[in-house]
Amino acid sequence: MLSTLAAVRPKKRLFLGLLLVTEFLIALALYGIWKISYPGLENIYEYLPAIVGAFLIFISTFSFGAVCNMIFAVKGLPTLKLFHRYTFAIIKFLFPFAVRVGKIFGIKRRQLEGSFIAVSNLIFMKSRIKVKANKLLVISPHCLQLASCPHKITRDPNNCKRCGGCNIGDLMKLSEEVGFIFFVATGGTLARQVVKDNRPQAVLAIACERDLMSGIQDVFPLPAVGVLNIRPNGPCYNTRVDMAEVRRVLEQIIEKD
Repeated sequence: MLSTLAAVRPKKRLFLGLLLVTEFLIALALYGIWKISYPGLENIYEYLPAIVGAFLIFISTFSFGAVCNMIFAVKGLPTLKLFHRYTFAIIKFLFPFAVRVGKIFGIKRRQLEGSFIAVSNLIFMKSRIKVKANKLLVISPHCLQLASCPHKITRDPNNCKRCGGCNIGDLMKLSEEVGFIFFVATGGTLARQVVKDNRPQAVLAIACERDLMSGIQDVFPLPAVGVLNIRPNGPCYNTRVDMAEVRRVLEQIIEKD
């Protein structure tokens, strides 16, 4: 049933391809601005056009290198650690432009966000990150709980009565079985606070495309992997999660004793 409700898996090349196109267009725009500004810059100082041009070339090349580094990581090729620290900052800058470029080709923002998550998850898995169960934090959105349920489980998922009406009980049971830390968050601010308080070594987040994308970037450099929720009733209302997918991801992250 859940598999029929899940969205088609996003294509990783969509996000990476649009980033490269965006990089090219921004570089072209910067060249145009530099060309127009050349006479004015030269009037200020003879070598100022060369200095500004060199700076713009450096910024464009570094940004392009960070995107290529992600492509190498996805392909399983060696990467440069130099770019790792700045990758998400560059993505955060480029993403709004990529969304606008995507609209030209009829690509929706949600598709692009989903593609980013697929890329990020693949890089996470290829990094072969392993942590002990008690060092893994699993965060789910509050919309995973039935809206009609009187037992509020935000901040304390132990309030769940495990009636089987939603996946919160399934995640609680899995938490006890495996040993990971489980928390239900009402939003990004609370989720970030939970990460800060618990100091996990890795995070598995369940959420929609938008929240996963911002969350993965917010907790960096802490490694994070995302599982998309399923929205049979629309966003933020009685959502579900594929528990088989959650188990599959856990098996790849948690160290075996």
